Amino acid sequence: MTLELLQPELSVCKVSDTAGIDLTQDLYFIGKTDEELSLVCRTEYVPPVTEAREDGWRAFRIAGTLDFSLVGVLAPLAGLLAERRISIFAVSTYNTDYILVRSAEVETAVAALGEGGYEVVRDG
Repeated sequence: MTLELLQPELSVCKVSDTAGIDLTQDLYFIGKTDEELSLVCRTEYVPPVTEAREDGWRAFRIAGTLDFSLVGVLAPLAGLLAERRISIFAVSTYNTDYILVRSAEVETAVAALGEGGYEVVRDG
């Protein structure tokens, strides 16, 4: 399986509304529940007002489109990173899954994933 390491620095935010979110940008995730509204976006596009914010994340994207019948795609990836004590923030879309790790741990994550048999290609 191939993972793409995306270049942009990302932020994970908690926001009160969508007013400050620039939906024209190429990379963002929004999650809304009865308890919160979360946003993952490029750090330079974080809305001016947030309730909470964590900067310094990078994303690995599983290359290609994943079939909904696949089972256990994220578990082995998370396990390899957990063995190295690397915390993750996972996001899924219709097509694929993304695993975010702290920017300071990217090279350790690349090494762990490579040792686990995954090919990691760098975006850009």
